[in-house]
Amino acid sequence: MAATGTALIVDDDADVALSARLLLRPFFAEVVVAHDPAAIPALLAAHDPDVVLLDMNFARGQSSGAEGFRALEAIRTIDPNSVVVVITAYGGVNIAVEAMKRGATDFVTKPWDNERLVATVKTAAALRGSRREATHARQQVAEIAGVARPDSPLLGASPAMCAVHALVDRVAPTDANVLVLGENGTGKELIARELHARSRRAGGPFLSVDLGAVAETLFDSELFGHKKGAFTDARADRIGRFQAADGGTLFLDEIGNLPLHLQPKLLTALEQRQVTPVGSNRSVPFDVRVIAATNLSPAMLADERRFRPDLLFRLNTVEILLPPLRERREDVPLLLNHYLALYARKYGKPLPTLPASLAGQLASYGWPGNVRALRHAAERAIILATGDSFSADDFPLPRVAPTVAPAVVPAEADSDMNLERSERRIIERVLQKHAYNISTAAAELGLTRGSLYRRMEKHGL
Repeated sequence: MAATGTALIVDDDADVALSARLLLRPFFAEVVVAHDPAAIPALLAAHDPDVVLLDMNFARGQSSGAEGFRALEAIRTIDPNSVVVVITAYGGVNIAVEAMKRGATDFVTKPWDNERLVATVKTAAALRGSRREATHARQQVAEIAGVARPDSPLLGASPAMCAVHALVDRVAPTDANVLVLGENGTGKELIARELHARSRRAGGPFLSVDLGAVAETLFDSELFGHKKGAFTDARADRIGRFQAADGGTLFLDEIGNLPLHLQPKLLTALEQRQVTPVGSNRSVPFDVRVIAATNLSPAMLADERRFRPDLLFRLNTVEILLPPLRERREDVPLLLNHYLALYARKYGKPLPTLPASLAGQLASYGWPGNVRALRHAAERAIILATGDSFSADDFPLPRVAPTVAPAVVPAEADSDMNLERSERRIIERVLQKHAYNISTAAAELGLTRGSLYRRMEKHGL
């Protein structure tokens, strides 16, 4: 395997520096030597070393380590994630211990044992690689969170939503775990993001993971991370979602879809506040606030054959129940106006007027898919509208009186052999049958959740 990475040796003794360079050269692509600590800032900027081997005394006759401490402080100031191995004279263990308190990773003593020096420096360089990966992953998470900031704020002035807002106001500033309950499309992730944005962790990452979409075989790797070589496709170390969300909020969506036999693993992580990556024998602590969400009813969650009571106890320090849209119909006009204006701006189209009769029909509709369905309907209406005002044809609503009960499909529809219309009818029937529980409907249709969502988008459902 070809040598990789860079080592920086800082020692005023040219013979010692040369000896270390020759010893480390087979293990690094580049070994840089400096004799004056004043050169350190420029060398850090030019080479970004994986490890710094730093002598603690430079002036002749000095043994206090003062120069080394100043150099160590300068390195740590320039790069807080730097990895430094200090060199001390035999008997200078106290200096080495103090250096490690100030941020050094390890130490070696002169005269050193060659095998120990190589092993110490290689281990330190590997630590630097792990830190870089963790930093990169957190940056990606922050970037994704920034890009994915929802353009749909938590809207609603109905009594039901006022109660939700009041609960969010009280819970958000705390670190309490929160369980958000509600049907599909009611805005559970919006609640999670609102809790995060108004918490003391707002500056940290917000990371969402759909537990219903994580394959059982990848559960440990996805949440806890893995080490290189832990399994066939583990070509590099990878941090898990708990580590990536460190200092922020981890949103566990579709928690009710987590198989019973995997729930103890999640419970253990939450209890111990640490995870062990696959292929590692070292546990890694994490600091995250956990917000979970599910479309299961409280009665279903209370069924021990489906969900562990001790895990439920860990997750629902505070429980927020989001009402379906049919129970807060007074919010429909507010939501419609918001999304119609949003998509008019997005597609660069004029905003047609909404006739009062049509607005009344939309407000009285049951909206089985809740706010998500209303949002899709608004987008479709903006795309299809051709006049100065919307018409009923611009919205994919049943022509029968709106109700939350399953719509009766005319018998003649069975003779319609058009594939597109037949697919839409089948999907709509199954969604209504299962009260728009996406996981259950997808299972009956033989589809994945993602595939069902794509077909719902396609048919305006």
